[in-house]
Amino acid sequence: MALTDPLGDMLTRIRNGQRAKKDAVLSPASKLRAGVLEVLQREGYIRGFSEDATGVHPQLRIELKYFEGEPAIKHVARVSKPGRRVYSGSKELPVIRNGLGITIVSTPRGVLSDAEARASNVGGEVLAEVF
Repeated sequence: MALTDPLGDMLTRIRNGQRAKKDAVLSPASKLRAGVLEVLQREGYIRGFSEDATGVHPQLRIELKYFEGEPAIKHVARVSKPGRRVYSGSKELPVIRNGLGITIVSTPRGVLSDAEARASNVGGEVLAEVF
């Protein structure tokens, strides 16, 4: 079966892995997924990730983060979907939980968090929201 939303699939794997108290989850590798994981790592939502090329297709091994037994990510949701793309300028980027959460944005300068996109004065496609 063809996968229509690879980024949504990765976010769901992270969500399900944290609910099952897993240490790490695997997801097929791509540049967009790696960019999103870099933002999550910079913002402190995951411990890290690495590329695992032992199989036929490269995989990303995502190490999940917990704080006092609770997942670091309370909520992760896809904003822009294949059926309805959502774009935003740098001034109109959504603020999640009064700045306690982040919005992940795909910009011409790469995948950035909302704060980094505002600082660089660039907008783009709003990929996901995390808190």
